[in-house]
Amino acid sequence: MLNAASTIACAYLIRHGETNLSAEDRFSGGTDIDLSDVGRWQADCLSNRLADDNVSAVYCSPMRRTVETASIIAKPFNLVPQPRDGLREIHHGHWETMLRSEVEAQFPDEYISWQEDPFTFAPEGGESGLMVMARALPVIREIVISHPDQTVAVISHKATIRLILSSLLGFDARGYRDRLDQSPASLNILDFKDPVRARLMLFNDVSHYVDQPPYSENRLSKWFSVKE
Repeated sequence: MLNAASTIACAYLIRHGETNLSAEDRFSGGTDIDLSDVGRWQADCLSNRLADDNVSAVYCSPMRRTVETASIIAKPFNLVPQPRDGLREIHHGHWETMLRSEVEAQFPDEYISWQEDPFTFAPEGGESGLMVMARALPVIREIVISHPDQTVAVISHKATIRLILSSLLGFDARGYRDRLDQSPASLNILDFKDPVRARLMLFNDVSHYVDQPPYSENRLSKWFSVKE
């Protein structure tokens, strides 16, 4: 167990590279798809960036896009990614593979409820943010406890990472979609004092393949306006 004098040197919390569905902005959290060619290039860029670091272990969601990203990142360290089911992406139920405009048109009441509170609302057959947080945080705790004074990489997904960060940093998780973003193959760095206390050292960094993360206003909830 970690004690007050122990720390994990840092945890690299990484989103997988781009997929064809994510590039089209479709709901695809529970859809198991491979990286696109662009996504593989993004992961390669991040792998090259981290190659000289001392990474002791690589963990990932068991979904194909995260396993592939993790394998690319783990290769310079001769490590085998360790899948953890709790790191999977949020499942959108019967919205899966649909465009946002299609969901809004076909399921307007559900879409409004999700816009208002994605943390507690779940589409039919899907998960709420609360459900994702409940399965993801124990995995993060397990990883931190297992690697005192080491650096580890954890490859997960956009919503899952935002929910993890919201909890660790004390944010109101009901606004995780609007207050936090995660670009494909982005790097976040967390320093842990103990399994539940962390300091964010780097956020949504993609300087390994682009100057700055793209801004996507069309993905924000309608109540969130940058024009005020």
